[in-house]
Amino acid sequence: MKPLLKLGVLLSGSGSNLKAIIDACAAGAIPATVVFAGSDNPRAYGLSRAEKAGIPTFCVDYRRILERGRHRGDPLPPPQDLDLEEIFKKQSLFPAQTPRETLKAFFIPRAVAEAALLECMAPYPFDLLVLAGFMRVLTPYFIDRVNRNPEHPRIMNIHPALLPAFPGTDGYGDTFRYGCKVAGCTVHFVDYGEDSGPIIAQRAFAIEETDTEESVRRKGLKIEWALYPRCIALFAQNRLRVVRKRYTLAGGKKVEKAVVRILASKAAGRFPQGS
Repeated sequence: MKPLLKLGVLLSGSGSNLKAIIDACAAGAIPATVVFAGSDNPRAYGLSRAEKAGIPTFCVDYRRILERGRHRGDPLPPPQDLDLEEIFKKQSLFPAQTPRETLKAFFIPRAVAEAALLECMAPYPFDLLVLAGFMRVLTPYFIDRVNRNPEHPRIMNIHPALLPAFPGTDGYGDTFRYGCKVAGCTVHFVDYGEDSGPIIAQRAFAIEETDTEESVRRKGLKIEWALYPRCIALFAQNRLRVVRKRYTLAGGKKVEKAVVRILASKAAGRFPQGS
């Protein structure tokens, strides 16, 4: 019998995607088990969902840490293993000409919070970290300590828009307010940018004339609850491969992009073991 995939989950709110994942695991749709649920928000209802399911939980209060980081009279000591020069080089959240003090003010408090997250996660070895409405940008400090093998990314996210359109925190709202006729959601691996990692799967739905912003959100969530477990199952079946594609644009400019290939089931093997 194959071992179950060990899932870690991070969330910030109600945890509806966590519930969908728990239900899919219980039904056998995902050969996996959730080994922890963590949050940046001590009031997140998703933590209660996890506790009711017997899943260990923890919280790192990001707001408190970031607020302390804004007070120069009480500076946050950065993690001892934080290499700011490496973070500045890898990050793609800010343009290259951004002042160093701006970068330090952003990345140091987040690295402090991420170090606390990693410490809370350490007792629970996992194969895949699933972001289920986790409303915090992850930095290279955290990502590199989870993605130990660049060829096998281990952080998956679901975004409420058809990326690369409408990255950020309000994908369904942005899609609706822009007047789009189609909305949708995207499951992707996490990289050093904001919602810019290689896309695993997408699902779209029509925006009708009678739709409201709230009805678009409701439609999108129902699709998320089906799509996310499906993508996690593909990971568990070792059917996801990140490959580098090179393209030549008009004018001769060459670009390279990481994309996800989904293997046929017979070509897949055992999923990579995690931490």
